[in-house]
Amino acid sequence: MPVKNEQLAAIFRALGDPSRLAIFEVIRQSCADGAEHSSLDLRNSVSEIAQQFDLSLSTVSHHLKELRTAGLVRCERHGQHIFCSIDSEVLLVVERFAQDRQA
Repeated sequence: MPVKNEQLAAIFRALGDPSRLAIFEVIRQSCADGAEHSSLDLRNSVSEIAQQFDLSLSTVSHHLKELRTAGLVRCERHGQHIFCSIDSEVLLVVERFAQDRQA
């Protein structure tokens, strides 16, 4: 399936902001560690992300909204916490884009 330019532009625009890129990387690393979302493991909760960057919850929420809109992350509520994970499909889109440019 060919990658659409609009989709790639949205992805790169979202990751073009240094704070969003850092937030995305924290979520990606945590997901790569095989972390499951539970009440005992809050590494990917919005509040934990905000603490790691010394950012307000509203700022982190704004950045996560932009990442969600670009299709980079998924967020789901579990009780009082909202957990974020990487949409692995979007990583494949970016990987295909990079491979097409190398060919």
